[in-house]
Amino acid sequence: MSNLPLIVFLICFILMFVLRMPIPTGMIAACTMYFLMDGLVKGNSFFGMVTGSEGQLHLVAQKSIEAIFTNQTIIAVPLFIFAANVMNAGKITEYVFGVCKGLVGRFPGGLAHVNVLASLVFSGMTGSAVADASGLGKMEIDAMRAEGYDDGFSCAITAASATIGPIFPPSIPAVIYSMLTGASVGALFMAGMMPGVILAVGLCIYIAIISSRRHYPKSMPPALGAYLRYVFKAIWALLTPVILLVGIYTGVMTPTEAGAIAGFYSLIVAILVYRILDWKGLKQVLMDTVKGTGNVSIMIGAASAISFIFAKEQIGVRLGDWIRGFTDSKVVFLLMVNVIILVLGMFVDTSVIQLVMIPILWPVAQSFGVNIIHFGLIIVFNMMLGLSTPPFGMCLFITSGISGTPLKDVIREIWAPIVVMLLVLLIITFIPQSVLFLPQMFGMM
Repeated sequence: MSNLPLIVFLICFILMFVLRMPIPTGMIAACTMYFLMDGLVKGNSFFGMVTGSEGQLHLVAQKSIEAIFTNQTIIAVPLFIFAANVMNAGKITEYVFGVCKGLVGRFPGGLAHVNVLASLVFSGMTGSAVADASGLGKMEIDAMRAEGYDDGFSCAITAASATIGPIFPPSIPAVIYSMLTGASVGALFMAGMMPGVILAVGLCIYIAIISSRRHYPKSMPPALGAYLRYVFKAIWALLTPVILLVGIYTGVMTPTEAGAIAGFYSLIVAILVYRILDWKGLKQVLMDTVKGTGNVSIMIGAASAISFIFAKEQIGVRLGDWIRGFTDSKVVFLLMVNVIILVLGMFVDTSVIQLVMIPILWPVAQSFGVNIIHFGLIIVFNMMLGLSTPPFGMCLFITSGISGTPLKDVIREIWAPIVVMLLVLLIITFIPQSVLFLPQMFGMM
């Protein structure tokens, strides 16, 4: 009988996916049912479960509100969402694409290389894979289509390169991981640089190989004078990641303040410098930001209630005991974590994975002596891999939708980039210095 509330919670949580309920609503409903059943098991009246200091239902709201309004770090999330929306609406992405095309477009498969490099640059501005795939994505796919690239290949590379966004700083998932574990946001941002660059290099190597086999074209190099004038015009957009990273790592601003500066700066550039964001566009940016922030906030609040349930039921302790009964090897544990997150990433939204699984897995990782920053990058990278993994990878659906390419063509071409991402995941999992080198060098841990 004592396990009845947990059983009901798990059944409701599974039904959320079976019935295709909105994820935040389903999470809150599962928590509510848990606290109701917990009150019934304890013999409370319905009135006692709803009200009073010993009530059960008020805990759902209490834990949710605490997570949203008492954690200063989480304020960075809507700020980075706003910055990404301004950049997409203000066409700043066009300048990023143009500069990258002039640099690497002249190589075989040039536009595919541009795709990866532009994602790396854009990731230093927003920290969102969805913003990259939906903003830069259509421009990149249209340009590649015009030069004769296969649509499936173009979409697959766009989806894979978009995952660099939340790995290379700034990173919205890193901010959420920090909120859940107490890790340093600055150290997480710094740790993401090397994996982001390694993934970009790996994808470019794959592009070079496939381009030579399929004879994908080079882009005509621009005239030097015209290109330099274009770069000078684009410098205002390209300064965004410089301002962000220099501000954070010199200690001038916190990551939350950096998010505010990024949003304000991108707004000034879009309205006053390039004059490509009008009042109507700004209203749409604000609406999109409110919608995105509301969705994330509700999930974070619900996840806090779920974390309370897991702590109360000692799920982490039970899982840790089970794993330690299975193995005492840190290597085997990290492999198990990778497999769990990879499998979940094929079916479950990445935000749900992060908010539900980190409170369970991090205490176990601590017992194995795993570094908090290293573990964070493993989780974040793994979740980003899920965005490009069939059958429910969000970036696959976005690139298919914005280009009109059949999803099956995108899935057929995504497997090789997934292999590249898996290889990089193994590198950062079993060579911790690939993640920890930069934070240690700059004295951040």
